[in-house]
Amino acid sequence: MNWKKSAICYVSFLAVFFGEIAINLACGPEQDPYDYYISYFHNNVQGDEYAPFAFNALVPLYSDEEPASETDINSAEWASYLKVKKEDVYNEMYGAADSLGNNSFWQALAKNAKAKAYYTFAKSCEPFTVAEADVWDPAVRDSVLMIKKAKEALTLADKMGRDDFLKLRYAYQAERLFHYAKNYAESKLAYEKLISPIKTNSAAKGWATAVYAGAVRYAGQPTEAAFLYSKVFASNPERRVQAYKNYFYTSSSVNNVLSYAKTDQEKADVLAIASFGNPEFQLERLQQVYRYKPSSLLNGALLVREVSKLEKDLIERSKYSKDFLDRYWDNDKQSTDSLKRVHLNYLARVKAFALKLATEKKYPEPELGTVTAAYLSWMEDKPLQAQLYLQEIKSTAQLSVRLRDQIRIVMLLCEASKIKKGSTFNESSLLPVLKWLDEKRYAENTEQKQEGYSYIWSGGQQRFTTTTRNFYQQLLAPAYIKMGDTARAALAMLKGDLFRKPEKNTKFSSLSWQTMSFWRDYLGPKSIEALASIRKIPPANNLDGLLAYGFLQLNNDDFYELCGTVYLRTHQYAKALAWFNKLDKNYALFEPSNWYSDQILYANPFNTTFNDYPKQYVSKTKRYNKKSFAQEMLRLQQLIVSDKKNAALYYFKMANGVYQTGYYGNAWFLISYDWSSYNNYDPAAYAYDADFKLAKTAKAWYLKARALSTDPDFKAKCTFMLAKCEQKRIVNTSFINWYDNDYEAKQRGFIAKNINNPYFRELKASYAQTPFYKTAVGECSYLRDFLRSTAVKK
Repeated sequence: MNWKKSAICYVSFLAVFFGEIAINLACGPEQDPYDYYISYFHNNVQGDEYAPFAFNALVPLYSDEEPASETDINSAEWASYLKVKKEDVYNEMYGAADSLGNNSFWQALAKNAKAKAYYTFAKSCEPFTVAEADVWDPAVRDSVLMIKKAKEALTLADKMGRDDFLKLRYAYQAERLFHYAKNYAESKLAYEKLISPIKTNSAAKGWATAVYAGAVRYAGQPTEAAFLYSKVFASNPERRVQAYKNYFYTSSSVNNVLSYAKTDQEKADVLAIASFGNPEFQLERLQQVYRYKPSSLLNGALLVREVSKLEKDLIERSKYSKDFLDRYWDNDKQSTDSLKRVHLNYLARVKAFALKLATEKKYPEPELGTVTAAYLSWMEDKPLQAQLYLQEIKSTAQLSVRLRDQIRIVMLLCEASKIKKGSTFNESSLLPVLKWLDEKRYAENTEQKQEGYSYIWSGGQQRFTTTTRNFYQQLLAPAYIKMGDTARAALAMLKGDLFRKPEKNTKFSSLSWQTMSFWRDYLGPKSIEALASIRKIPPANNLDGLLAYGFLQLNNDDFYELCGTVYLRTHQYAKALAWFNKLDKNYALFEPSNWYSDQILYANPFNTTFNDYPKQYVSKTKRYNKKSFAQEMLRLQQLIVSDKKNAALYYFKMANGVYQTGYYGNAWFLISYDWSSYNNYDPAAYAYDADFKLAKTAKAWYLKARALSTDPDFKAKCTFMLAKCEQKRIVNTSFINWYDNDYEAKQRGFIAKNINNPYFRELKASYAQTPFYKTAVGECSYLRDFLRSTAVKK
């Protein structure tokens, strides 16, 4: 094949292979939409009133759960009306009462004929008003009977006289029966004639207003309907999410909706809903809401949303703990300097508003503004300023638990600023808060039954779990790396995974993907020795002890296998074998399998191959695993010393072993834990990539083998393998994009670099008469293309 045909086949292969990978990724676990940016500021710190509307750019609502329970509210209203226990009302209406005779609600109904009559009537309406269980195949409702029931409800409402409690509920039944029967005009009339005049704080009036808004919308007045939904949003927390959704279904302009608002509170509510539905910066809207209603809890919810947006834009994810998609698709947001300046300028404006909220003390918990300003100061790398803000809070006794917790977290971040800068720090100041964080996250996960430590989806409710994980993996681990302490960094990564108290003999595979990748990619012999010492003599009750506790529960065999692999990578085969010999006899060392058939792919790393693809595998009897590979490499190392006469052969075989355990070899799994076609475009990133990606040791040993030999054919073989090693230095760092204008030019340049190989020149100049050379010309298209290019130049 010439190189053009090779390129066509290669592109075709990539199209199929990458298509398969894309499908596999799409069918695999999706990224947690509540965990796509780093946060240390809890988005419910201001309370639960508007928790469903916390910022999240990946989902329409942070939560679909209403802030309050409609069943609880209705039960409480009935209990107040009849002077009975709320629990009894709830059990009768929504649960299963153990004994009607002992139920105070049922006893009260027996004594109140009007209330009992309404309750019986309401039950008869349920088949028409309760939401369908099967939304895809709803039952056909009898609209004629519904309208008949609605008219009956109107008649009964008129008979209630001054009993607004029952009158409202009868009228509400009539209104929604008309509505569900699609008689919107009668539904509107029922509201306007009977419900609107009733002066009451009952939640039922808000429910009726929501139905009325729907009728107004269907009557061709969506903007007025949007305003009505905003009123329900404000008055009825049990219908707040529903009202929010309906507001946006009207597709109304916020300025048009504001024209219906008469009071400052109504204007604030409309502006807040519009802001909740916008993922862009919304400080101007927040300032308007504050101007209209500074005491509203809406201000706190909107302020925290702006903090979350800034976190997304300004807190970068550590490269040591990127998730799978970040690693292969580079999804991590890296702001340019100019964009970062824009975000920092906006941060200053948000902080100024937070301080205003704190100093004016019109908001119910003005300390929220102070803590927000402190956190924003930490975000812009001003921890001393942050600490000064926190010192302004003289007492925390009267603050909400959430705000007190957030203060402790901001204080921890300020104390840890020295860690972030990579300098020494006072660990004793961190230990109490980190222990406290442990207890908080353990408490969040007491109900979880999943095995392992991997982060679980929780609808964004496990805030302490993510805060603790982020502290260890995004701040502490990178700081230890900067200080040159990879062992402690590894412990910090592991500690970040422990959302439950660790159990003995925990499998390494149960750790998060980020932690497993860190341990497998970044640990070298020095780190392994430090970790091995910890397993022998556990640290005391200090930060080291806190970090090490989870590691001490890790499965021994998993750790031994990792240690052996690290020494394989550094060619210390005696030490590698010593660790592998510690493994339980039943421990299964990893061997890859065919994606399509699950057939085990057995490899002989000592084979000499002309082409890297397709990878050449062998029979089960000739295979090697990590232990047997270490044994053979150690034997060859020893023979180089004891049998110098044949040292060239031993160096060549060892060079083959190192080459074939690289990315392009058939035995990559002996020193690596994963392999992806995308890695072909990645430059060397880890210490062992000198061999895995660049084949440096293989090249050095092929050079020694060639230098020690006098056999021209053997020297030709060494030179050819040197050419293959030289090719590994050429990395196509641009991911293939067939739609780039310069794609073909890039590919031609990449191919040209592979063809213009100095060892090909040596091979032709010095070994063209050898049998190996003639075989190589027939097998290697790159070599043939090199020969053609030199012929053209002549």
